[in-house]
Amino acid sequence: MNQIPMTEHGAQLLRDELKRLKTVERPRIVEAIADAREHGDLKENAEYHAAREQQGFCEGRIQEIESKLSNAQIIDVTKVPNNGKVIFGSTVTVYNTKTDEEVTYKIVGDDEADIKSNLISVNSPIARALIGKEIDDIATVTTPNGEVEYEVVAVQYK
Repeated sequence: MNQIPMTEHGAQLLRDELKRLKTVERPRIVEAIADAREHGDLKENAEYHAAREQQGFCEGRIQEIESKLSNAQIIDVTKVPNNGKVIFGSTVTVYNTKTDEEVTYKIVGDDEADIKSNLISVNSPIARALIGKEIDDIATVTTPNGEVEYEVVAVQYK
């Protein structure tokens, strides 16, 4: 299976979620199933069926996280010498030449992406256009509304 790029922070978030699922959620669901079983007939026991459904979702998420972590290529950009190029994990400030707006993005893995927090996926059109660029370079991004040009203003490895 292919390696999935992930920042150290993203991997830690997944590890924390995995720990919570295994130590908090799983025992809570097992207890809910045991309580529901005590109510008798399992065929018409909505609490039992709901708890079993929760168990299925929880176990599925645990397997998904374990799979992602086992295939993760964790990249700690703070340990890479800053040569001014936009790479995975870097924080990039860009200037939109059309709207005169400056925006700062951090390029992260697919699971970490959150546009509201300015975390963009390495596979997004903006990130793909920015990767490899240096300060003062222009990156052209094709959007549904036409092409947008971004000038790279700053690149940080933090």
